[in-house]
Amino acid sequence: MKPFSTNPHRNAVFTGTFDPITLGHLDVIRRGRLLFENLVVGIGVNLNKMSLFDLDERLEMARQVVRPFPNVTVESFEGLTVHYVRQIGARVILRGLRTLTDMEYELGMSLTNNRLDPEVETVFLMPDDQHTYLAASMVREIARLGAGTDQFVTPFVARKLRLKFSEKK
Repeated sequence: MKPFSTNPHRNAVFTGTFDPITLGHLDVIRRGRLLFENLVVGIGVNLNKMSLFDLDERLEMARQVVRPFPNVTVESFEGLTVHYVRQIGARVILRGLRTLTDMEYELGMSLTNNRLDPEVETVFLMPDDQHTYLAASMVREIARLGAGTDQFVTPFVARKLRLKFSEKK
């Protein structure tokens, strides 16, 4: 990982499972990188979730997608997000909000994270309106049913989805 700013409030972490990383995620990353000196895409390891792509595949896809952005890196982490944020010298969690359902969930997470570490702030970004409805679970289902995903993910990720579901047949 490249050196972080000495001001931890200039460093942010955008967390998620990114299974797969979508154009909605990319929109939040693209805009978040302009707000913070350094942005880490933190791919969480959640043992309770059954992921389509394993961790290495998700890391590979995310790294490919963010390659054009010099101040964005991709890492994996286990455990509590607030602990990871502190561990890497950041103080901001970046989250995307698509719908009112997201807002309710994210508000609960933000309040919990604030109780765990009051010095870690959460910043919310709305994706562009063309990505507001977009969820990785929806993209996986579209790909599983054999439809194209080019309007939802980058060409690299679309290719990975086609390969993944051709292997499963």
